[in-house]
Amino acid sequence: MAVWCAGCAAPLVKLPTGPGTPASDAADALTDAVAACRAVSTLSAEVGVSGSVGGRRLRGSLLVGVAPPASARIEAVAPAGQPIFIFVASGNDATLLLPRDNRVLRHGRPDAVLEAVAGPPLDAVELRETLTGCVLSAGGAKGRQLGADWRVVSVGSADVYLHRNAQLARWQLVATVHHGSPVRRKADATDGPGGVRLQPDPQANGEWRAEYAEFDGGLPRAIRLASADGKRFDLRLKLSQVDVNARLGPEVFRVQIPPDADPITLEELRRSGPLGTTAESTQRTPGTQR
Repeated sequence: MAVWCAGCAAPLVKLPTGPGTPASDAADALTDAVAACRAVSTLSAEVGVSGSVGGRRLRGSLLVGVAPPASARIEAVAPAGQPIFIFVASGNDATLLLPRDNRVLRHGRPDAVLEAVAGPPLDAVELRETLTGCVLSAGGAKGRQLGADWRVVSVGSADVYLHRNAQLARWQLVATVHHGSPVRRKADATDGPGGVRLQPDPQANGEWRAEYAEFDGGLPRAIRLASADGKRFDLRLKLSQVDVNARLGPEVFRVQIPPDADPITLEELRRSGPLGTTAESTQRTPGTQR
């Protein structure tokens, strides 16, 4: 699943800086940029992953599915045999199964579990936004202009960078910078498809960004997720076999737990290394009984 090696990461996209000036067209620019992704209800894809987490290099492959209002599934596949891990989340409840170790984390907070196993602190709603290059809700968003072809729209604790694509004659999402302020998106069934709400969260994480490229049909096929310091995580995602708006029933977002599976804690999961890459990294502590 993972290949550890040395190497230097490519530089991040250089985003415009400065205070800018108020942009009366910022909301329209955002609507234009995310028109295609807001038409996406469900998405499934194969995702090639490369980069680093915690300074360790990795390369792997994921099968991913997301659906409204807040459901997600990530399966880290191996060249042969059982998956390395299976992550499922519905609302604010997540389960992570390590089939090779026969260990399970139940009822975790989705963003905390995903951060522990893969780096980025994404809940199910944020994962769907990230994979589709989207902003599902932008109520009260404020925008500013940085030159003729750049708009920055502040949505909650994030800044969304839009660039006018001259060839396409439309706005395109380039990056979303998450500032780690104590605000977290959450959703439940009462919000309806795509519904989100903002809620204080004292455990919000540090600054990181998502960059988008290689758009096809208005959706990105290349995504880079990187923490501000580049040390926590720096991952490149390549999406293929993308299927949108196909039915993903509730059974997709459940996982069968073996009755003899042993529990694993969030802290053990963090120590196990990025993407839970080896059985050795998640071995039971001395004295643990089956």
